[in-house]
Amino acid sequence: MADFALPFRYDEHRWIVRPVTTAGDTLDLYTDSGGGFLFIARERLGADAAAAFVERTPAGDSMFTASWPTFRTGQEIPPPLYVTPARITTASVTTFRRQAGAIPARDGFLGNGWFAGRVWVFDYPAHRLFVRPDAASPAPLGGATIPLGFKNGPGGGDAPWFSRLRVAVDGDSLDLLFDTGATTLLTDSARTAVGDGRPASRAASFITRTVFDGWRQRHPDWRVIEHAEAGTGADMIEVPALTVAGFTVGPVWFTARPDRAFTEYMSQWMDRRVVGALGGSALQYFRVTVDYPNRRATFERPGNAKD
Repeated sequence: MADFALPFRYDEHRWIVRPVTTAGDTLDLYTDSGGGFLFIARERLGADAAAAFVERTPAGDSMFTASWPTFRTGQEIPPPLYVTPARITTASVTTFRRQAGAIPARDGFLGNGWFAGRVWVFDYPAHRLFVRPDAASPAPLGGATIPLGFKNGPGGGDAPWFSRLRVAVDGDSLDLLFDTGATTLLTDSARTAVGDGRPASRAASFITRTVFDGWRQRHPDWRVIEHAEAGTGADMIEVPALTVAGFTVGPVWFTARPDRAFTEYMSQWMDRRVVGALGGSALQYFRVTVDYPNRRATFERPGNAKD
């Protein structure tokens, strides 16, 4: 069987799926392999959707459970294999994420539990998103395949489903979260300083403050934008070159995060200590096949030789 192309829109190296319900409503759902939530706004499921109250969040939003929506044939997205029923909320998805305004989806959020158990193809250069129907399919030919680390196995029935990969920057190997949803919102001054003419809300990659400061000390010529991120005031650094799966690409912007955000909090869900997250600011250069059942990812650069 052929790969199944999902209905989606591509926004600044981020993936927003757009399935259409049987009632004719188009949902706008942010996808994030590095996120741990699965939310759909309750009001977008229709008046007939049965929902049961679960809890109230610290932000004051009501949490419910409900069945996965039914979608039109050819305009559907697959349900999660291991997260049932869907968790939904009356609030917008941005209530539950990093900062309001950064995430370009109005109706919900699909985290790593939605990806678990399947094989996904993120073709960043061609702006195409597929899911493979056969989890036993071989790794793609022509690319380079690397292992993915999971704390509790290959992404089957045991959560969490966060995956780790290794990259090299400045001669050092770094363990990072694979994070297709990593995002940032630039201040006006930072957007001007970057000078690429792109929107303030965009894909990001993250790195701990300790690693960030080490890069800056060793390479004073690398571009740094202080107080770049709206809301947090976090700094950004432009890494000229990064190597993953034997391919060297760049430049890649990284946004600083407190060490404990990754070395303590995020690492508790990982098989090994991580110092950041690899997101769309780096993944934009690749076609990436992420095989959760077989714990591997294949990186390809269409039209480019391996460095």
